[in-house]
Order: sequence, then structure tokens, then C-alpha cells
Amino acid sequence: MLRKIKRVLVANRGEIAVRAIRAVRELGGESVAVFSEGDKNSIHKDLADFSVCIGPAPSSKSYLSIPSILSAIDLTNADAVYPGYGFLAENSHFASICERSNIKFIGPSSKTLSLTGDKAAARQAAIEAQVPIISGSPPVEDVKEALEFASKIGYPVLLKAAAGGGGRGMRVAHNEQEMVRLLPVAQREAEASFGDKRVYIEKYILNPKHIEIQILADEYGNVIYVSDRECSIQRRHQKLLEEAPSPFITEEVRKKMGEAAVRFAKHVGFTGAGTVEFLVDKDMNFYFIEMNGRIQVEHPVSEMITGVDLVSWQLRIADGQKLGIRQSDITVDGHAIEFRINVEDPETFAPSPGTITKLFLPGGYGVRVDTHIYQGYTIPPFYDSLIAKLIVWGKTREEAIERGKRALKEFIVEGVKTTIPFHLRTLEHPQFLSRKYDTSLVDKEFLKTR
Repeated sequence: MLRKIKRVLVANRGEIAVRAIRAVRELGGESVAVFSEGDKNSIHKDLADFSVCIGPAPSSKSYLSIPSILSAIDLTNADAVYPGYGFLAENSHFASICERSNIKFIGPSSKTLSLTGDKAAARQAAIEAQVPIISGSPPVEDVKEALEFASKIGYPVLLKAAAGGGGRGMRVAHNEQEMVRLLPVAQREAEASFGDKRVYIEKYILNPKHIEIQILADEYGNVIYVSDRECSIQRRHQKLLEEAPSPFITEEVRKKMGEAAVRFAKHVGFTGAGTVEFLVDKDMNFYFIEMNGRIQVEHPVSEMITGVDLVSWQLRIADGQKLGIRQSDITVDGHAIEFRINVEDPETFAPSPGTITKLFLPGGYGVRVDTHIYQGYTIPPFYDSLIAKLIVWGKTREEAIERGKRALKEFIVEGVKTTIPFHLRTLEHPQFLSRKYDTSLVDKEFLKTR
């Protein structure tokens, strides 16, 4: 139960807002939902104890508006704010204001967020923590500097936004001509997405696996890793399906990655629930990518195989409680897969907002659905296309796959197009079934004729 925190304002929307409201209530606290005019029919505002409209539909005028969020906190006398993922979740400026205003930001300190949010600074921290990194550069100023560095490490190279995430501001250059063309594109996208045009260069690892380690850390120096997750089913660096544990890495590599993630988290003074992300090559060498100082969309797969309620622990850690779990307490039972159900054309991935005219959610043993949608709900076109997360569990990976097929076929959403057919195709793909897939699978196999 919560001891110090009494009322939590959930500064987010959609399924993660519902998830947070439930966790707050289970811990004996009160919740405040915020919503934009575009979300006036969203269910999260009805589930909370209190709700406040914070502005027009565009995110910049509502969910990303720090003055609006602070006003809602003041109006409702909330003593903590839960940012979820996206929006202000990793905004160090917002976290700093909360600290100065005696509002508990449920996440790491503003100092830690500043460091982990700057990919160039995070790379340096990884070096200091003796965590393997990919050969890379400091932020480059111009094409000449970029060409000089790329010639030293060899093509192909990856251009990455220093303040980025979610695949934005990323481009692969295979030669000098592409570097000249793509660097300005990456810089413009980085500035538009993050207000920071800095871009750095990394050696591009061909066909890697994308594997991340879930971290929990309290304010007393206790840090553990809570399983790994395989996130290699992606479209243009955007995750679509995740599973845990990774079906690729060995137990020895899993342990080394977990220990490296803990070293990094301790080095940067991390507290709360976060994720350290790695790329893994075909020889199982792993390399640090970044740390996300927030809950991840895919956190339920870790919860399903370990029985650890990550959102509950986020809240309890922010409440000043000690982490009541030791590393030896973490055991993995079975296998879990999460399917991101997006309102998108399953062939082209083009957005498909609209009104849900019929809805049936799957259930049964080993099936979980995190969502905010309901029959008759009109999906607003202003936000992310994620409408639900279907998570399935099985004693084995094969059982989880079969349960996933059954649950996906039960998942009825009419009135809009969704990515359910894509997920069913993925579960039948030979590379997925053989566990040999990597981050190139979707772009090569599913989009190669489009």
C-alpha cells in the first residue's frame, strides 16, 4: 500500500492511463485523469477518482503542455504525477519543475533523465560503467565531419538523433553519397521531433537482434533486472511484437546482459522502472543502445513470466519504499508474447482511425488485454495508433504461439482496420517459428513487394 503518496495525477492517456489508474487504486491511493478535448469520450477519465480537461486535442496544447499539467496538479491537490510512456515521461525539464515544486515525479531524477535522454551522454556513461557499446562518434556538426568519421569505421553507418527515441531521426547510410543526402534529413527530423538537431554516427550492425533488460531500482541503491525481452519484430525501428524471454540468447549471455544493465543503472543513479536496450549480433555479442527511464509499452510480457507487478513497484519506489525483491527472487515461468494492436492497415501500416462498431475482447487462460477502447468509441486521429495490447502466456514458446493465434482470431474489432492480420501472418512465418528472425524481418519479408 502507498504510505506517503495519497493522490496521483496520471499525465497520459489510452491504455497506459488505465493501467496506472488501476495500480493506484489497488495500492489504496486516489487517481486524477487528465484528458484533452479530443479525448472527451475516453474511458480513462471515467475510471479515475477525478478528471480534468487540460486543453485542445493537439498534444502540444494538452498532454505535452507542462503549464496545463501543473495547473491540473494544483487544482486537484495531487502530490505525485505518473507520466507513463511518451509525452512527458522522459522530459527532464518537467521532472525538474516537479522536484522544485515538491511534486513527486514517479520516475528517475531530472539529472538522470537528462543523462539517459541524451544518447551521446548515455554512450559515455556506458563506457564508464564498462558496458559494451557500438563504435560511434560524438554529435557531428556538418557533412564533412560526418564523412570523416564514417570513413574511419566503415560503411554502413547509422545516423541517430542524440535526443531521440522511437526510431525518429534515424537513417542508415551505406556510402558517402547517402551520407550527404541523409544527414540533413536526420537533423531536420531530430529537430522537429525533439527540438534538438544533434545527430551522431554509429557503426551499423547488419541484421541484429533487439533485446532489452527490465530494471527496477529503489532510492536506497538496490537494483535488480527483471527478465529480458525480445523486441526484434519491428517496422522501421517501431516495435510491433515482443516476447519474453528472448528465444535467441543463452542463459550465460542473459546473465551478462542483466548484470551490465544493473551496472549502468547504478552508474547513472537510476530509480524506478526502466529499460536498458541492447543490439545483439549473430555471435551473441551485445552492445548498449540506450536506457529508457520509464515504463515500456511491452512491460506486460515481463510481468507475465515473473509475476512482478512493474507499475505497482514504480509507485511504491516513488513512495519511498524499499525494493522488496532480491535478484535471487526473480524466476522465469513459461513464455509470453505481446501483440501491439494498432489502428492501421495491416498491409501498408497506414493509419485507420474511425469508430468501433463492434468489439469483442479475447480471454481465457493465459490471455491478458490492456486497452481503453469500447464498442462505439471513436478513435481520435491526433495520437498514437495503439488501441490495445494483447498478451498471451504459455508454458513453452510453442504453447504461447498457439494461444496467440487463438486469441488473435477471437479479437473482433469492426469499423476500423487493425494490425491483427499482420500478427497472425507473423506467427506463421518460418523465420519467426525457427527463432532466427531479426530486426529486418518485417521490412524484408512483409513489405518487400510494397
